[in-house]
Amino acid sequence: MLKFSLLLATVGRTAELERFLSSLDAQTYRNFDLIVVDQNPDERLAALVQSYAGRFPVLCVKSAPGLSRARNAGLRYVSGDVIAFPDDDCWYPPDLLRKATLWLESNVEYDGLSVLVRDGSGRPSGHWAARQGGINRYAVWQKARSMSVLLRRRVVDAVGAFDESLGAGAGSPWGSGEETDYLIRAMQVGYHFYYEPALSVCHPEFREVAKAYAYGMGYGRVLRKHAYPAWFVICCWARSLGGALLSLAALRFYSASCHWAALKGRMRGWIQ
Repeated sequence: MLKFSLLLATVGRTAELERFLSSLDAQTYRNFDLIVVDQNPDERLAALVQSYAGRFPVLCVKSAPGLSRARNAGLRYVSGDVIAFPDDDCWYPPDLLRKATLWLESNVEYDGLSVLVRDGSGRPSGHWAARQGGINRYAVWQKARSMSVLLRRRVVDAVGAFDESLGAGAGSPWGSGEETDYLIRAMQVGYHFYYEPALSVCHPEFREVAKAYAYGMGYGRVLRKHAYPAWFVICCWARSLGGALLSLAALRFYSASCHWAALKGRMRGWIQ
């Protein structure tokens, strides 16, 4: 019977975290624990986390700021057969862990599973591959995000720590990419992952210019770090440019600004 360890790093959010905790309490599969890595300078989460402590196993630990730093701090406490990395503003459908268990038990040749991310209305949150299938270093960009992946313990034991120069709060320009970097590193040493969009987690889709630029910087940094070929880098830039042009044509100016910021970030992140 597989046990899940859910490693959640959080800062600055309470209502969103309560929504996630409530979704965990509604899970039909109960063999899991939760490690909350709290980056807040105060104790705003203490009462909330404690209110769920009698419903399922939960541990709250403190960490210095930075998403990757927080995850690395939390990795010391994981005990499950499968490790997941939910965002503090995502939430799980009630049968996610049950369905993931069935999939993982039936597909032992794979070292991890990635599921689709949907927004509150049920639509895909962001750009996702339409079809299920294996994940390679090119497909990973449209088949995996941090809150969507469930990794067998052997992957985490082998790959180790997240790159602390990547991700939100890192103190660097690279505002994303830590999970993609992690999966690429895992694939480089022979691990295999699968994308199954019939399963999903929920996460709101935000469009913010500053965030789009920071995420683009991290995207470009990972492309450079892992020596992606020029044709693929140009394709990634072209997708952002195409999104900006299509948004302009539809008179969606803020959306166009976000796509343009993402393009600038991807270019600068790669060049630097």
